Parts: sequence; C-alpha cells; structure tokens
Amino acid sequence: QLQLVESGGGLVQPGGSLRLSCAASGLNMDDYAIGWFRQAPGKEREGVSCISSSGGSTDYEDSVKGRFTISRDNAKNTVYLQMNSLKPEDTAVYYCAVPIIPNRSSCQWGSWGQGTQVTVSS
Repeated sequence: QLQLVESGGGLVQPGGSLRLSCAASGLNMDDYAIGWFRQAPGKEREGVSCISSSGGSTDYEDSVKGRFTISRDNAKNTVYLQMNSLKPEDTAVYYCAVPIIPNRSSCQWGSWGQGTQVTVSS
C-alpha cells in the first residue's frame, strides 16, 4: 500500500530555514516524479516544486525560486525540500504527492500524505 509521510515542519522566524522530508513506501521510486504542494488557510492548494523520478529535472513555483531546493534519495525512498529565506507568506501545510498512475516526469496530486505545518512568524 502506497504511503507518504511528511515531516520537518515547524515554527520559524522570517529569514529562517527548514528542511522537509517525504518518506515514501509501497511504490517504486524510480517510476514516480514527486511534488511538493502547499495549502494556506483560505487559499487554494498550489504546487511548490516537482522533481523527476531520476532527480535530473526539477521545477519550482515562481515565488520560491532561488529559495527552495528539491532533492531526492531513491535509495532511502525520501524526497526533501530545503526551504531558505522563509517568508510569512510561505506559511501553509505542505504535502508531498505522487500521481495515481506512475509518471516519471510530471507531478500530479494523486496520492498524498498527511502534511506538515510550516509557520513563518516573528
């Protein structure tokens, strides 16, 4: 059974950093692009970043470019999101997700974890 478990969220001051982790099980990591999504209170869910199954291709939402870095370690079945220079507007619940049908290059909201809360506030 496919399972995604996010961790690493917390409360951080503006300008601070956090590293989120997404531990995956029940799937072949080599077959899935994995994405990070976020949803803030009262706002629609948005895609933050995507990494191809091999890790060779990454993509970022414009507001996080240059501040966030996505990476993956398929041997550890884990995807990471390093978040630097955090801003209050980054406050949200962050989810990792995979497509319902295996896709090595496209990130889709198919199966997702429980999320991890990121709060940026002084």
